[in-house]
Amino acid sequence: MLVSRWARQAARWFGRGGVPIWYDPAYRLPITALGGQGDLEPRRADYAAWYLREAGAARGADFRAPRRIPYADLARVHTEELLDSLTHAETLARIFATDPSDVPVDEVLHTVRLACGGTLAAAREALRRRGPTLNLLGGFHHAYPGRAGGLCPVNDVAVAVAALRREGFAGRVVVLDFDAHPPDGTAACLRSDPAAWVGSLSGCDWGPLEGADARTVDESVLPEGAGDEAYLAALAALLGRMPRPTLAFVIAGGDVLAGDHLGKLGLTLDGARRRDLRVLETLRGGASVWLPGGGRHRDAWKVLAGTGLALAEGSLQPIPERYDPMQTRFAWVSAHLQRRALSGIEHDRDREDFLTTDDLEEALGLGSAGRDRRFLGFYTAEGIEYGLFRLGILELIERLGYTHPHVATDRVPEGHRLRLFGSAEGKQHLLVEQVLARERIAGGELLFVHWLTLRNPRAHFSSSLPQLPGQDVPGLGLSREFGELLPLVARRLGLDGVAFRPAWYHIAYAARHHFRFLEPGRQGRFEALVRDLAGTPLLTATLDVAAGRARLDGRPYAWEAETMVAWLTPRPADLATAAAERERVRFTIERVERPLR
Repeated sequence: MLVSRWARQAARWFGRGGVPIWYDPAYRLPITALGGQGDLEPRRADYAAWYLREAGAARGADFRAPRRIPYADLARVHTEELLDSLTHAETLARIFATDPSDVPVDEVLHTVRLACGGTLAAAREALRRRGPTLNLLGGFHHAYPGRAGGLCPVNDVAVAVAALRREGFAGRVVVLDFDAHPPDGTAACLRSDPAAWVGSLSGCDWGPLEGADARTVDESVLPEGAGDEAYLAALAALLGRMPRPTLAFVIAGGDVLAGDHLGKLGLTLDGARRRDLRVLETLRGGASVWLPGGGRHRDAWKVLAGTGLALAEGSLQPIPERYDPMQTRFAWVSAHLQRRALSGIEHDRDREDFLTTDDLEEALGLGSAGRDRRFLGFYTAEGIEYGLFRLGILELIERLGYTHPHVATDRVPEGHRLRLFGSAEGKQHLLVEQVLARERIAGGELLFVHWLTLRNPRAHFSSSLPQLPGQDVPGLGLSREFGELLPLVARRLGLDGVAFRPAWYHIAYAARHHFRFLEPGRQGRFEALVRDLAGTPLLTATLDVAAGRARLDGRPYAWEAETMVAWLTPRPADLATAAAERERVRFTIERVERPLR
């Protein structure tokens, strides 16, 4: 299917980047376990917003700040019992499949209410402009009037419809649900609205939906693994049966991609974009609100960003395969952070031949042991805090329930130590600790990471927050952010790259896309280990390796914590030796079965 003439015309009508988009940084749920549940990406709205800005599909004026939905509007759909239960960490923990200790109730409800407010505001704007709008969080279609589940505390679509009805809107409402799962909650919430119709394409058969009949709900269940052509054919048939809406809600689910951890369909990114363009063409000239729904695939954010590209430009242009939104965003922020703000060093003093009194005292061994030294010879504590603020990291930490975050730096035998503290329940907690040093390795000067730990000491280990080797408390859910900071620090200091020695398999696995073991034979054995454990969940794999259950060619294998390097400027690697070693060795896991008693 080619991009339709109307889709191209729509981009001209609405103007480049002229589609209103509701977004707030607080759309990221402050639940640390979410990032570890398959490929569920808690930063999905951030990634989509950043990409749409950089691609020129959206301008600053196109983004709208949502307001929290009033409880009075939530109560038009949901029972008092459900709304009351949402104020308890245990209820939210069940909905989001985590431990209650991982749920900052006020901040989670803040995110949920912002998303609902965004959906309602987007609906009002869509009716006013008679065109499409986009909310980067929403489509909570599993929430019933009296119960919640499946990451859906409340039903934002049904709440928006109820609020509009109270304001006098009487037109036909159509919900096009293209999440990979049935719209069970939405069907139940809208069953008493005679002017509402729900059309759905899913890959799961959950049986008859509560309160649904053929006049109000049209659900098509596709075979497992259905690809682009089968899906688009079913879509055309569904749209042909759809009544003409006055207002449409489109849940453009990101879980339709092949390989999604919960969805069972088999679409490509191109197929998902064609889905959106086909729906956009069918709804031409009418009001529509587009929502992301679910998605547990590493590219689910690209589906959402692709929805924005379809609405703004009618575009089939793919998002680059290797585009990394966080890396790009952090690099942009870093480039705009003034040197003086980070280091306190004036530009005219920044010369190789400039020595401060502190530098001379340190060289002569005369420095005071208690002297406040710059971190890595460059950053002040205030400068580090400012950088973390600009990158949004301090806000995330505060949303996790830690107030007054502050940085302290000092020297330890291995190098420069940075610690980030936060307060909660009248106590000061260590949240981040890292020890870095400049070291000469393989002919380059590298930023060597001797130690890095991210801690959420108020959370408890559970089945959803399992204890990984080396952990004493659960993590902060910020490993991606701090991982992106290290090469930026190395680049600012004029170093050649970043190096570290992974103490555990899961750490090397997480770093494998950017880091390689320095010794090619070690790299080959690591690649073989990844290959041979490919069907094993990462938690199980790292526990097996740590417990000594791994066998290398039948012999016990001890994890090799050798140096991994990420060069800022790529260097030639001995790929042949690594490949030969990878093909030579085989890993197995030996588990001892306990006899039944």
